[in-house]
Amino acid sequence: MKLLDLLEARSGKVCELCGSANGLKPYELPPSSDGTIDDTILACEKCRMQLEKKEELDSKHWAVLSTSMWSEVPAVQVVTWRMLNRLRNESWAAENIDMMYLSEEQLAWAKATGDHENDGSVDLHKDANGHTLQNGDSVVLVKSLDVKGSTINAKMGTVVRNIRLVPDNAEQIEGRVENQLIVILTKYVRRQNN
Repeated sequence: MKLLDLLEARSGKVCELCGSANGLKPYELPPSSDGTIDDTILACEKCRMQLEKKEELDSKHWAVLSTSMWSEVPAVQVVTWRMLNRLRNESWAAENIDMMYLSEEQLAWAKATGDHENDGSVDLHKDANGHTLQNGDSVVLVKSLDVKGSTINAKMGTVVRNIRLVPDNAEQIEGRVENQLIVILTKYVRRQNN
């Protein structure tokens, strides 16, 4: 039996965190996972996006953690504990953390990512106007830029199409100017309306 089938059977074909039936996919728990049912949960797209810090936390969406914290599945308990800690500034989340019990082994697993030490903020790639950028967007330069190591001068108003987000740096994107791939700081671009 495939992992997805096992997860669907365990969860009743709903997200194991919020109960949604939309966009369900397996989510392997970081920091290390061997892709088994023991370290994977079935999660909807909204939960996955927020778990992976690709979307701002929506505390209203996560209010259902008061139910999932009682799951008998260790992986669900671990993810619930991590999310409650990311939302600990909400009074309901702090109360649920106090009520939740994890074995020593599960607690060590939950703390392994260091997520519990961070606040709920998410580092998203944002343009000069504060709009969120996505892979494949087109942007316009709001300042003329000299490209280091090249004779190219990218003029203000230049459109850069099909950008790529630099994964480990929310202040940088990659794009082609005059057929050369360059790194551009997000504070010098604005998203072009399509």
